[in-house]
Amino acid sequence: MYIGRVVGTVVATIKHPAYQGYKLLTVARESLSGELEEKYDIALDTVQAGMGDWVLVMDEGNSARQVLGMEPWGPVRAVIVGIVDEVEVKA
Repeated sequence: MYIGRVVGTVVATIKHPAYQGYKLLTVARESLSGELEEKYDIALDTVQAGMGDWVLVMDEGNSARQVLGMEPWGPVRAVIVGIVDEVEVKA
């Protein structure tokens, strides 16, 4: 699981039926210093996130499938499970 920033959308006119009703968003990982990393995921949006939102991403396939109720199998690896309002890091 990680915190990231929504940096784009993915439009697919034909997609797997399991994706119906979900937006596909591109999420860049964000470091603790607030810098965007080059790593990114394409994640299913379950919380109505939008461009620029700071989000919590579940990026482990089995956990993502459990969140979506696609057990034991589903074609998903990353799911946006929350919109982050604030993070406090104690040094």
